[in-house]
Amino acid sequence: MIIAIDDALPEPLYKQIHDQIIGGIATGELEPGTSLPSVRTLASDLGINLHTVNKAYAILRDEGYVQMRGRSGAVISEPNDTNRADKNRETLAAMENDLFKLALTYRACGGTRGQFLECAAAQAARAYGAVPQDYGDASAKRKTEGRSAKQATSKRTSAHPFAQGA
Repeated sequence: MIIAIDDALPEPLYKQIHDQIIGGIATGELEPGTSLPSVRTLASDLGINLHTVNKAYAILRDEGYVQMRGRSGAVISEPNDTNRADKNRETLAAMENDLFKLALTYRACGGTRGQFLECAAAQAARAYGAVPQDYGDASAKRKTEGRSAKQATSKRTSAHPFAQGA
């Protein structure tokens, strides 16, 4: 899996790492038991402070996606792990609340129920791999519009080979 960060995005670097690891779990690119690179290794590969990577890993641990195994490092958790199952229930409840707020906001802006459902269905299809990841991603297009050449080259990646097993 390749982790890419972009200094030009408004999203904090730790959040970019966090979201990409969750995306890797969701798509099956990172399976339970997969070892993540050490904090120092990933920070070095990306050219960022190790505390940034440590924060991303700590949040993933707190959310139940990752287990910390002492000197062995961070490992992707099993989805039915007790801690992760509890977090999944909390996440589902929070997601339903967020969807409700989004629907209210969309309605307040003059959008119809059908339009909202169509948009939500398109994003769900994108998340489940039914369409390409960049399909309909207006936010990504907005984020990259108007950036200078210097800003456009601030993207960094790490193609660290994630080891299978613990």
